[in-house]
Amino acid sequence: MASTARAHTVVKALPEPEGLPEPLPEPAVDELRLDVVMGALSDPLRMTVVRKLLLESEQFDHSCGWFGLDRPKSSLTHHFKALREAGVTRQRQYGLERRSHVRIDDLEARFPGLLDLVAAWTPPAAP
Repeated sequence: MASTARAHTVVKALPEPEGLPEPLPEPAVDELRLDVVMGALSDPLRMTVVRKLLLESEQFDHSCGWFGLDRPKSSLTHHFKALREAGVTRQRQYGLERRSHVRIDDLEARFPGLLDLVAAWTPPAAP
């Protein structure tokens, strides 16, 4: 029987700085539902966003421009809103800009190991 060993992926959880704006509306931790979270993560673009936040964050939260996604702003707004409303990410408004980060502690409390699976996911090759 062949052994399948996986390298452990390190999720970056940066400390929350002081003086942040209030988060936009989102479900409370006890309201997070696995079917809703999985529905939000079922889209490869949204999985890419969450995976990039988990593995490559350079600061506490990031604007949509940081991701380098070649999509119309309206499309990105939809995807970021879907992640926030599912409870996967937290967004804050900084003037005209919204910045996001993954709700690592909340998701780990409700669905232990889920974020490790997202971080270990390999995005599909570009056509």
